[in-house]
Amino acid sequence: MRGPLPLPFLLLLVLLPSPPVASAAPAAWEATSGAGRRRVASPAAQEAATAALLHRLLPSHARSFRFQIESKGGVCGESSCFRISNADGLDKTGAEILIQGTTAVELASGLHWYLKYWCGAHISWDKTGGTQLASVPLPGSLPQVKGTGVKIERPVPWNYYQNVVTSSYSFAWWDWKRWEKEIDWMALQGINLPLAFTGQEAIWQKVFKSFNVTDRDLDGFFGGPAFLAWARMGNLHGWGGPLSQNWLDQQLAMQKKILSRMIDLGMVPVLPMFSGNVPSVFKTLFPSANITRLGDWNTVDGDPRWCCTYLLDPSDALFIDVGQAFIKQQMKEYGDITNIYNCDTFNENTPPTNEPAYISSLGSAIYEAMSRGNKDAVWLMQGWLFYADAAFWKEPQMKALLHSVPIGKMIVLDLFADVKPVWQMSSQFYGVPYVWCMLHNFGGNIEMYGVLDSISSGPIDARTSRNSTMVGVGMCMEGIEHNPVVYELMSEMAFHSQKVKVEDWLKTYSRRRYGQSNVEMEKAWGILYHTIYNCTDGIADHNRDYIVGFPDISPSSLSSDLSKIRAILKVRKHRRLVLSEVSGSLPHPHLWYSTKEAIKALELFLNAGKDLSKSLTYRYDLVDLTKQSLSKLANEVYLDALNSYQKRDSDGLNFHTKKFLELIVDIDTLLASDDNFLLGPWLESAKSLAMTENERKQYEWNARTQVTMWYDNTKTEQSKLHDYANKFWSGLLKSYYLPRASKYFTLLTRSLQENRRFRLEEWRKDWISYSNKWQSGKELYAVKATGDALAISRSLFTKYLS
Repeated sequence: MRGPLPLPFLLLLVLLPSPPVASAAPAAWEATSGAGRRRVASPAAQEAATAALLHRLLPSHARSFRFQIESKGGVCGESSCFRISNADGLDKTGAEILIQGTTAVELASGLHWYLKYWCGAHISWDKTGGTQLASVPLPGSLPQVKGTGVKIERPVPWNYYQNVVTSSYSFAWWDWKRWEKEIDWMALQGINLPLAFTGQEAIWQKVFKSFNVTDRDLDGFFGGPAFLAWARMGNLHGWGGPLSQNWLDQQLAMQKKILSRMIDLGMVPVLPMFSGNVPSVFKTLFPSANITRLGDWNTVDGDPRWCCTYLLDPSDALFIDVGQAFIKQQMKEYGDITNIYNCDTFNENTPPTNEPAYISSLGSAIYEAMSRGNKDAVWLMQGWLFYADAAFWKEPQMKALLHSVPIGKMIVLDLFADVKPVWQMSSQFYGVPYVWCMLHNFGGNIEMYGVLDSISSGPIDARTSRNSTMVGVGMCMEGIEHNPVVYELMSEMAFHSQKVKVEDWLKTYSRRRYGQSNVEMEKAWGILYHTIYNCTDGIADHNRDYIVGFPDISPSSLSSDLSKIRAILKVRKHRRLVLSEVSGSLPHPHLWYSTKEAIKALELFLNAGKDLSKSLTYRYDLVDLTKQSLSKLANEVYLDALNSYQKRDSDGLNFHTKKFLELIVDIDTLLASDDNFLLGPWLESAKSLAMTENERKQYEWNARTQVTMWYDNTKTEQSKLHDYANKFWSGLLKSYYLPRASKYFTLLTRSLQENRRFRLEEWRKDWISYSNKWQSGKELYAVKATGDALAISRSLFTKYLS
């Protein structure tokens, strides 16, 4: 065990300035700060819930802390805060540290803050290396807090969490053990406004039955377990389904446990609301209702089994009846636990006209349905549409929707504020309260990426801007369990009133994450800050590296001279290349940093291995950075292969083909050395939820399909969403990505040998058939790591990067 941290480390916390009075518009603050309050756990229950969290996290120190809920007007005044101080020497419990706070979330946040900045601890998701608690001194030796203590206030009331698709990309197969860990993590990070979407299909089943919809009708309505998010949004129906009664009952029971724990920890869950998506039978049951069929969403041939869902117009009286019934049924199942509901009727569904009066009437109708079910309802809406469909949502249309409900009865998530902030171009959402959000991830892809400068300053700039209506910060990633440095800093912004000096913060982060000071690691993180975690090109990072997003092209069709592109790549000192410079139909992997500099950081990581090899957090980061460096190299090798083909250089094509395929095998071996980069756990967790053999087959097919083909295909046309949710997982590389690339290069070589055009359709037919068989496969994959991650990384560095 380590003793108290040296004084310079503590100064980061001790010298934090007291937060100023928040500058958000008073009307926005007053209207939303208490918006979610319904049933609240008692102070004693919240204190007990925090103590139980501590026992799960650090059982050896269960008696070392005392938790105390403070009512408004006390220690925290009228704001939300936590206060850390030394416990009274006469404390009968033997506690050394007293943590006071407004709710259990603040108590847990205070605990986390103390463990970080007094004890040098680190807490991240298990799949990103887990916790580093070895630096926490033994009970009886905890560092004391100077003076009367330290108080940290929230500069804005809300800390939001989740994207509407996170439930499918990350949470799809979770049991209660995993959910309990996640809720603990939320509380420790200060999250008090989490989306709570689990189990809603069971609610819909009961609601729709009251409108004479049968279970058979619902079989083609609900999506499968891995595709529920898109069925809920009305993008598709039936794909991966139907849902068994076992699944519906199981997930409803899970949701009740989730909500109970959230309430005990003082969180305000955000529940779903009716957005207009109805089963097709509604057209028959209610022939006079205003129901329209939406257009195609990414199918290959418009198959009606899953294409083109039905939308009940919000202006129809039936919309209000269904919406009210849904909220009432949730209250019946869960109790009166929240006022905040998420509804995204217009997310990727453009209204039929841009007339402001019509748009306003739709918004009013949606809110009326909410308020009929709960008179205090607040509409939480993703602001993604204002960015993604900016050509439609101009100022008149935005104002019409945003002002269709009373100010304070709508909160907008500025979903992509870390890269494309909408608040700046909409005059603070025209006076409507909003949450500054970081999107960061698409499809649950595993790629090191971040915009740390934006995270450390963006929320401050928004909150302190003129006439600000910002009422919170949030994390809206499509998938979780990656890039722990990004999520730790973003979580902290819920409690920072001034901009964070990232370079200094990273030094303490490195020390906490690995449990000790290491000069080489501090240097490495300095490099990563200025490269991988300093993306400034404004491009959304969706990983399309050629290994996991193999191009569907014939090299004969490329209009660019690839030899010129490779020449440019080689002469650039830092190899900074946005591959969009390659024209034609070749996809463009995102490259926003100097790979040469990132390799220097990797070399420093490897040098630190002599001191850190036993650290799980170090092993995760080492494997992650080695994988990324090799994947970016593979992009170059792929271009070399195509260039050789175009130059009719058979030897060059064979050399680069062999190297590309060898890289896939070697990266798979690398990933196999860490438990957190394995395909097996994803598949096994899916199968573990099954109660019958049919469910087992269905759930495994859902799990396999989501991370590969994703959606429908024909014999010669792959899914339009193939590889959207690609993963760098051992098992997936060797069994899926490797055969696909190998089949392609085999045909490419034959094309050169036989002096004929590349037969693209032959390759498509071959690999699509292979993919569909793989999706229905039952072969087992490892769930435990094998091999020495440090030794493998060193070997691959020598082989490819030195």
